[in-house]
Amino acid sequence: MTYRVCFVCTGNICRSPMAESVFRARVEEAGLAYLIEADSAGTGGWHEGDGADPRTVSVLAAAGYEGDHAARQFQAAWFARLDLVIALDAGHLKALRRLAPTPEDAAKVRLLRSYDPAAGADLDVPDPYYGGMDGFEECLEMVEAASAGLLTAVQAQVEGRAA
Repeated sequence: MTYRVCFVCTGNICRSPMAESVFRARVEEAGLAYLIEADSAGTGGWHEGDGADPRTVSVLAAAGYEGDHAARQFQAAWFARLDLVIALDAGHLKALRRLAPTPEDAAKVRLLRSYDPAAGADLDVPDPYYGGMDGFEECLEMVEAASAGLLTAVQAQVEGRAA
């Protein structure tokens, strides 16, 4: 059975597509692409149908990541088919938990940086949209740092299902 993870930010053009691409690469490196699926969405629909921000595309390409992307808005009905919903900041966490149809669905929502033991108390991945390339590069560093821990946690869940 496929384990499904969805990364969520505000407009689904910067942080969440970046997290999706990085996590998908980690899953493929681990040889688990047949078991784990990743996608992304935004809490709002302002950019629906748009590609990722060109700065996101540039930073990902420079780091060797691939990704074809079309922005979309997260829907409450998706909770039924998702195993884990990864919020990129505390605002997204609150919005997604409010949107969750059940307490079990709300429990599926976690902050990405909670999977990075070096993150400390600030678990938000800052929105780079209104800044320069350095903000996108910093965002990528944070996403990469958390992706290893996230993969470890998801692997444990997948192995638990198989047992």
